[in-house]
Amino acid sequence: MEFQHKSVLLQECIDGLNIKPDGIYVDGTMGGAGHSKEIVKKISEKGLLIGIDRDEEAICVAKDRLKDFENVKFVHDNHDNILNILDNLNLTGVDGILLDLGVSSYQLDERNRGFSYMGEADLDMRMDRTQSLNAKTVVNTYSEEELSKILWEYGEEKFSRRIAKNICEYRKNKTIETTLELVEIIEKSVPRTNDGHPAKRTFQAIRIEVNDEIKPLYKTVQDSIMALNPGGRLCIITFHSLEDRAVKNAYIEMAGNCTCPPDLPYCVCGAKSYGKIITRKPILPSKEEQEENSRSRSAKLRIFEKA
Repeated sequence: MEFQHKSVLLQECIDGLNIKPDGIYVDGTMGGAGHSKEIVKKISEKGLLIGIDRDEEAICVAKDRLKDFENVKFVHDNHDNILNILDNLNLTGVDGILLDLGVSSYQLDERNRGFSYMGEADLDMRMDRTQSLNAKTVVNTYSEEELSKILWEYGEEKFSRRIAKNICEYRKNKTIETTLELVEIIEKSVPRTNDGHPAKRTFQAIRIEVNDEIKPLYKTVQDSIMALNPGGRLCIITFHSLEDRAVKNAYIEMAGNCTCPPDLPYCVCGAKSYGKIITRKPILPSKEEQEENSRSRSAKLRIFEKA
């Protein structure tokens, strides 16, 4: 299957990075190289683009799509390891970092990856297929309490307890192997509403657990800011409230959010500013983009600039 992925908020990200021709830039979620290609077009031969992705298939596609550019380094790794990645490349700082969080359109659409609740596939959901934990393990080995907690915290699923209970009841007799089996269990657990597909929140929650998307995010934002050169920018696109909250709160802390009582004559909490938030409110896709690409509708872009 061809790696199709429409880059969300493409021009807004390019503008937000404020690209210098001779600068060093990181696309921490390279995917199909949509954002990367526009970044590398704007840098000179002295500049450098570092493309990171945890999906080996994405790296292969990106290498092909960027084959005309010699100033690109490809890294199969997780953007959570940004400081180690840059250290291994003998780099002390970069001029911009882009993170386009979440799952790509290609991963959703490729049936054998198991990300989608539409159609039947093996329960997988791994962005990095070299890792051991997959959705089948989560669904079949986690306790009812653990499943309920994940569905509530990562999916904000109101019927998390009922779904978790029914999953555990079902697997007493048979291992849950496919996405279709899981969807059928969810559909019997959740009343029909107009609020999208009943399995949407559960699949999101399990995917986040499999790929550990939320727990490290706050620190990843901090590490990314620390990796920037003065004046460098961090652009992060989020697609749901958990991601956006983590990014927003990390930005506030790194901007130096003083928590001292207002009547104190000077700061005693030790808040230190590492830069400023460029976007007081997140940048949202235009109406035109939302109409052309339905998966952009929940996207939010937040930008931070290193002091």
